[in-house]
Parts: sequence; C-alpha cells; structure tokens
Amino acid sequence: MKEYKIKINGNDYNVVIDEVEETSAKVEVNGTPYAVEFERSEAKPRKIVTVVNKAKAAPAAPVAPAQKVSAPAAAAGETMVNSPLPGVVLSINKNVGDTVNKGDTVMILEAMKMENNIEATASGKIVKFLAQKGDSVLEGAPLFVIG
Repeated sequence: MKEYKIKINGNDYNVVIDEVEETSAKVEVNGTPYAVEFERSEAKPRKIVTVVNKAKAAPAAPVAPAQKVSAPAAAAGETMVNSPLPGVVLSINKNVGDTVNKGDTVMILEAMKMENNIEATASGKIVKFLAQKGDSVLEGAPLFVIG
C-alpha cells in the first residue's frame, strides 16, 4: 500500500494505492474506492484508460479503446452548473421544474467530511439534474442545468 498527497488544479487529494496487478490497480481517492485499468508499455509510462467507482461497478466487460468524452453541453439560454470540487452528492433540495434565483442552494455536496452548498449560478427553472443523490462526482462534473 502506497499513500500519496497530490495537488491537481490547486486542489489537494489523498491517494492510496492498495493493489497493483498487470493492468489494474485498486486505489482510494479522498476515501472513495476506484478500480483503475491501464495500458502497460515498456517504452512509455502507464496510461490510465478507465476509472470505475467500486460502489457502482458492473460485472467485468471487455474494455473498448479510450474515447474522448465531453460533458453534455447546455442548450442556448441554459446554464450548466458544474461541481467546484470532487465529492458525493449528499442531497438535492430542488426538483426539475422548480424556479430558482441566483444564489439559492440547489444541492449539497460532501467533500472531505464537509457539506458544501451548491448554489444556482443564474435565475431560472431547473431543467434537469445530471448527478443524483449518492453519486460521486469529480471537480468540473456537470451537476444540473438551469433554463
């Protein structure tokens, strides 16, 4: 077991690497377990291909080559609200269709044992939620859309 403290985009992360096998590893990032798969090449350093949250892991399936995936874009006139830090969605205080004002708390995100209010960044109606209660999200992950 190896433990690292790393900083990404100014945010601190505690990373524990439990087991490393041929092309996979079991790691924990800020207390959240992940199964990590990577390609091994003698000439290059390891390249991470897939990260799967153990809590939601599905039965093993063949891994397709990595493809660039972008976050869903908000339509014209809509505002996407992204996670300001990695954490777990603790609660959602509004419903789709609810009217919100800029600064209203829409959800609560737990990060490093602290509850963080995720506020509406614009006034309007909640169009859709892209993260649900209990979901682990990374920094920058889309949470909800205001229209």
